[in-house]
Amino acid sequence: MRLFILHKISQLILHSLFWAGVLLFYTLFYGYESQDFSYILSFSLFVMPITMATTYVVIYKLIPEYLITKRYILFGLYSLYTFIISLYLIVISVFFGLLYLSNQKYSHIAPISKSLLFVATGVYMVVIIVSAFKLLKFNLKQTESTKILETKILKTQLKLKEQELKYLKMQIHPHFLFNTLNTLYGFALMKADETPEMILKLSSLLDYLLYKVDKPFVHLMEDVNHIKDYIELEKMRFNETLNITLKTNMISDDLKIAPMLLIPFVENSFKHGAIKSGQLSIKISLYCESKTLYFCIENTKNNGTKLSKGIGLENIKKRLDLIYKNNYKLNIQSENDVFKVNLELNLS
Repeated sequence: MRLFILHKISQLILHSLFWAGVLLFYTLFYGYESQDFSYILSFSLFVMPITMATTYVVIYKLIPEYLITKRYILFGLYSLYTFIISLYLIVISVFFGLLYLSNQKYSHIAPISKSLLFVATGVYMVVIIVSAFKLLKFNLKQTESTKILETKILKTQLKLKEQELKYLKMQIHPHFLFNTLNTLYGFALMKADETPEMILKLSSLLDYLLYKVDKPFVHLMEDVNHIKDYIELEKMRFNETLNITLKTNMISDDLKIAPMLLIPFVENSFKHGAIKSGQLSIKISLYCESKTLYFCIENTKNNGTKLSKGIGLENIKKRLDLIYKNNYKLNIQSENDVFKVNLELNLS
């Protein structure tokens, strides 16, 4: 309540100062080439209520209720009424100056106050200036409101994307764990000597999964090391039946990538790959040029096997769209006995 009263008081003071400035302008404008200050002041004071009434009708009634709301026909109609009434009052003010303030002595009349055109020009000049200021203020307020609304919309969209990314990651986690635990289960059944080492590798993978994957980005080299650990784990499972090559080149330490972005492709090559001539062949190539990552992976498959659209592959496509929209190229091919994936990713 106190702030409201202070606001109204400050508004009243500003309006009073403004109209005092308009009165000063009128005395100078209408008093041009006149020495009768008393006459000019009285004439200006008589014109002031007309100016104030016309101005307030325009800025507090016509502009907000009709112009801003795009009711242009009513705005034009009521503006015409306002103009006719104000012009009628201006005519009265001119006659008032001629008949009463000058004591009916034509020589005492200020030159400009004799002209209806100049008197009306002075009044409507003030009305137009104040109306223009009102429109400018409204436009600035609308621009600010639009920016605030756009910011809220962007924040909401960002939160939705973050939630979607979290959901996709939550799907990847159990999918990844299921694959690795299945591998470990197989070794435990065979009571293999490699089981302790496999548990150690799995521990390293879980460490990455629990402490790195929730970050928006990790160093590319960390993700590559994660892939290497996973490959070592799979080597233990496949033994002599696996023929895999991993080539990495020109990986800068300052490049970052969304975590676990590449591992689903590697998982799929093991899960859906086929053993040909006694071996599962997988070739992985990963290198960087400038800030662009080139990732290629291919594996053998059975003829006629269709491209699988599992959780991992579908999620990777969605994550690429969310994080690297318009900054990546993904090409997945299934030709004869080979699956091949080519990913070109802008990491800048």
